[in-house]
Formats: sequence, structure tokens, C-alpha cells
Amino acid sequence: MDMKLEVVTIPVSDVDRATKFYASLGWRQDVTPPGVVQFTPPGSSASIQFGPDRTSAPPGSAENLFLIVPDVKAVHDELVAAGIEVDGFFHRTADGFDGGLDPERRSYLSYTSFSDPDGNRWLLQEITTRLPGRVEDSATTFGSTSDLASAMKRAGVAHGEHERRVGEPDPNWPAWYAEYMAREQNGAELPT
Repeated sequence: MDMKLEVVTIPVSDVDRATKFYASLGWRQDVTPPGVVQFTPPGSSASIQFGPDRTSAPPGSAENLFLIVPDVKAVHDELVAAGIEVDGFFHRTADGFDGGLDPERRSYLSYTSFSDPDGNRWLLQEITTRLPGRVEDSATTFGSTSDLASAMKRAGVAHGEHERRVGEPDPNWPAWYAEYMAREQNGAELPT
């Protein structure tokens, strides 16, 4: 039986202040019943909710709420330009974490973070290629035009390398792009 995560409740102390903050991120404010505020990040299937008496958790106690992005540096820069205080970059290593972006910009390894006014902490994680089995083989979707554009750029670079290897232009490039983008998203071996 399918089960889809729809909403996560976050604890806030001031609903109006939190509403202004999440609106400033560019998240869509959804229509909700009275006493509930709900926002959905761009391209996300899941939303957040807050409001009076929505949770008994102390305000600001939500930690490590993951936001998956195709380009962590670009999103970082957009948030900073919108006036959001965003932490520096860090990346996962074999020994834990280190400062800066992953030197090779490998999928799943680069992060930055920010907190809402109450201290609920959000992690931005860069994922361009999913691990095998993470996305169903038949499900190739892009959550936003930005995600699709980023995937097309990566496919374009890879296709340029493909044409250099074969030594001639590929007239069937749309099919090659499509296969590359679907395989990349599903964590399958990429075409060469």
C-alpha cells in the first residue's frame, strides 16, 4: 500500500512571524482550515504546517529538516539575496563533515543550512543523481522547471562528451538526453 508523506508540523512561537518568514522564502501558502498555516516549498510534494495548538513540541525544536536541491550554491545565493541568513557550506566525508562544498560536487554530499525565526533548522542537500532504488524506475518527474533545467544542463554536458567520443554529431540527441535524465534521476548507470 502506498503511503506518501504529506505534511510535517513544525513548532513555532509566533504564527504571524513564521508566516512572514516562510512567505519570504518564496514558498506557496496553501489554503487551509482556520487556525492552520501551511506552506509548500517549490517543487515539493510535502508541506509544512504550523499554528496554535498544532504540536506540543517546544518552538524551534525541529532539527535537520531536509530540502533537496539540484544546485545548493544557487539556492544558497537566492536565499541570501532574499535576505535570509544562510550558513556556510559543508560536505560529508568518510570521517564526518568538513567545510566547503564537496570538491567533486558529488550527489548527496554538499550542504548548507538555515533556521527560521524560532530556530527550526533546515538542511539544503544537493542531489543530482539518486541512489539506485530511491526512485521507482517508471517514475521520472521533475519537481520544478529549475530542476528540469538543471537536469538538461547536466545531460547537455554529458552529451557533448558523448559526441566527442563518437566523433560526430548525434542527430538523435533528444532521445539520448531523455535516457540520460531518466537514468540519472533513478540512480541507474548513465549512458556513454
